[in-house]
Amino acid sequence: MQSNADMKVNIGTLQLKNPIIAASGTFGFGQEYADFFDLNEIGAISVKALTLEPRHGNPPPRVAETPAGMLNSVGLQNPGVKSFLKYNLPFLKKYDTKIIVNIAGNTADEYAELAAILDAADIDAFEVNVSCPNVTHGGAAFGISCTGVTEITERVRRVTKKPVIVKLTPNVTSISEIAKAAEAAGADCVSLINTILGMVIDIRTKRPILHQNVGGLSGPAVRPIAVRMVNEVFRAVKIPIIGMGGIMHYEDTIEFLLAGATACMIGTASFITPTSCMDIARDLERYCNEFAVSHVTDLIGAVQLY
Repeated sequence: MQSNADMKVNIGTLQLKNPIIAASGTFGFGQEYADFFDLNEIGAISVKALTLEPRHGNPPPRVAETPAGMLNSVGLQNPGVKSFLKYNLPFLKKYDTKIIVNIAGNTADEYAELAAILDAADIDAFEVNVSCPNVTHGGAAFGISCTGVTEITERVRRVTKKPVIVKLTPNVTSISEIAKAAEAAGADCVSLINTILGMVIDIRTKRPILHQNVGGLSGPAVRPIAVRMVNEVFRAVKIPIIGMGGIMHYEDTIEFLLAGATACMIGTASFITPTSCMDIARDLERYCNEFAVSHVTDLIGAVQLY
């Protein structure tokens, strides 16, 4: 397709060929989707959250469908940073697609150690996960307060000059205050929203379907909440925003851009249609050409509020 639209966007010093990013936790380490489409077609991949040591995750059942989405309580299952560097990173480096590494820890020291190890590797940016609702320690425990977000962001910022993206939880009173704390602590970008805490109950057994009782809700049900929060944060900070939450089609991506996002992460949609990231990237470019949008960044924050 001959294109007149410039689809490039910038996240701090990181330039993406287009605004579409495969969301962490839904795309594995890329190999899982490489048979479905050319990974070169999307702007970036945010890999499954990494911890210092391998994690087995939560016991099953840990996924449950809902009428307009899904609940997950996977619990950050991953092979650990050493395995990623040895087996997964070499595969990702074969593609001209930016590599964002999502990191998680139980303590501030673990976040800093992970960032220091990965800073020496050939990756492009960090997504600091202070918002996972499915672990007992760390995760959202840091992300629900300005103090916690400030501490983790500052610790990561000290050990790397690579772009630092802080992933925010919606399970707070004021997400804009949390975003401002991340910005003040040195974040180059914030990504939002992570999943919303929810529960589903089996009426026959009278027990929650998920073994951990609760899990994170994702999918179309959360999109209006995510759009509202992205717009709220856009009006509160000067750093770029990566929007996510229930994006299923290119129209949803445009909605997030208009609300103030610079780029968008595609998550649950990839479980339903494995080519979703590629499809959305292509359709977004087609839209820009059809409606004479010369640069996709012209859409950022262009919503006209009443």
